[in-house]
Amino acid sequence: MKKSVTIICVAAAGAVALTGIVAGTRSNLASAFGQDKSGILPGDQPHKPRPPRHTPRPTPSVPTTPAPTPTATSATPTATPTTTKPTATPTPTAPPTTTLPPGSFPAGPSLAPACKGTTISTDQNAADVIDKAPTGTTFCFSAGVHRINRTLQPKANSTLASDQGAVLTGSIPLTNWAADNGDWVTRGVLPAAYGMSGQCEDNAANICYLREQVFVNGKHLTRVKTRDKVAAGTFYADYAGNAVYLGDNPSGQSVEMSKTPTAIQSGATNVAIVGLTVEHFASAPQSGAVVLASGWRVFANDIRWNHAVGAMLVNADGAVLDKNLIRANGQLGVGQYSTTNGRIVGNQVSGNNTDGFWIADWESGGIKTTWSTNGAVSGNLIKENRGVGLWSDAYDDGRVFSDNQIVDNAADGIRYEIGRNGVIENNTITGNGLGTGRGSGQSLWDGGGININTSTNVTVRNNTLSGNVNGISIQSRTRGNGPWGLNLLRDVTVTGNKVTMRGGTTSTGMVQNSGAAIPTGEVLLKANTYVLDSLTADRFQKFGQWFSAAEWKAAGLDTDSQFTTG
Repeated sequence: MKKSVTIICVAAAGAVALTGIVAGTRSNLASAFGQDKSGILPGDQPHKPRPPRHTPRPTPSVPTTPAPTPTATSATPTATPTTTKPTATPTPTAPPTTTLPPGSFPAGPSLAPACKGTTISTDQNAADVIDKAPTGTTFCFSAGVHRINRTLQPKANSTLASDQGAVLTGSIPLTNWAADNGDWVTRGVLPAAYGMSGQCEDNAANICYLREQVFVNGKHLTRVKTRDKVAAGTFYADYAGNAVYLGDNPSGQSVEMSKTPTAIQSGATNVAIVGLTVEHFASAPQSGAVVLASGWRVFANDIRWNHAVGAMLVNADGAVLDKNLIRANGQLGVGQYSTTNGRIVGNQVSGNNTDGFWIADWESGGIKTTWSTNGAVSGNLIKENRGVGLWSDAYDDGRVFSDNQIVDNAADGIRYEIGRNGVIENNTITGNGLGTGRGSGQSLWDGGGININTSTNVTVRNNTLSGNVNGISIQSRTRGNGPWGLNLLRDVTVTGNKVTMRGGTTSTGMVQNSGAAIPTGEVLLKANTYVLDSLTADRFQKFGQWFSAAEWKAAGLDTDSQFTTG
């Protein structure tokens, strides 16, 4: 009799992304860069997404602004006389420390073509210029820092671009600093207190949702919950007292605070955003700094250091997000909601979730898509995000995840959850799921390089996996009803994959809870290659029972697969 493990099922808490939902005109217009000639991607059948009728557990986090929640005012020590410091020249934010393979995945403003059109200089109000221009205008942002004090709303067929390294920032300079009992303080710069949304990794402090980030000479400071925790490299925002405290002397430094919520968003179709750096926007959880609509192309930008999501596709049929650097955003690199045939292609998505959202099971990390039909996430480098690398959660239909490199993300490499008709193919997935913290773990319930969770008709083929917390985790959970009826795990095929599993408790297999039994024949594993530390090691699981390679085959699983050591 093989040893068994106790099955503990904890309902996943992944929230459905409902961020920044706007009414968008449905359109399949070509982008401003011309008709896409890459052909129809696998799975791109011409049918619309089904409208949501019932949202199953978990209850999604809806990105509204709750009524303000009073914040306790810390005791105010006797202040020294206020001194006004000169404003230092703004310093563009330094890129995050993530090291990307040289020559791989070219992306970012260096790829932007020359821009010819209406120039917007740094001393102009960009929103005013764009509002007054006609449909179809191309705007060329000059070099330097452009302070955006309200959302840019391009009209149809417009282009917002730069070939000179323009930086759009949602931050304001902080001045008028005074020494105050060992810290430095400035007052009158914060909004009124607002309610909490989202879930934080630190669920005692619960401060990840606060939107205003502070940067000193472009360096992102860590927020602390109370005044007494202020130290070098940190800041405290007292919303009730309308004061910001620093642990570093701001004299002669460039100190900035993110303030404007959104950089670019409109319901207009066929807009192009090219060659811009977009940073320091105080977006609410599940909201994007750049929000795409139908027919948009967002190409060769650097979207970084925004509080919540870097780029969001919302009702963005036919939109393309390609060859961007999307990095160091506070919650998530890319989000997608209610979109048909959206394509997220050739981006570098790295180092996201800098502001401490819940890593294991709330919307944080690299890329997350929901309620979307067809289209693809392909050819991206998704690296070192503090959360899931690539996540389909809730009613994605016919989505293709292909040819991505998914490396060193704290939670699952790929998670396909409560969806159907998905294809996960030709991805390289290494070093994922090894993060620690609330909800992290090493069992198949906790995930793996690829995690298929309560989904139907999903094919996992020709992927290469190694060094992940587990290989391929197939989970059947009790997840209630949705627009397609009862959410079930059915018709999953795992074939042609190379899965390397060495040491620890790493394994591949299936888990189920008592209310979601998987009928025989609904999971097919065939023609895979497993590279193991030992052929006698227990590297496979089925419903809590462990198996060696020979025992796994004898149980009728992977009967034509190869098992090697190395």
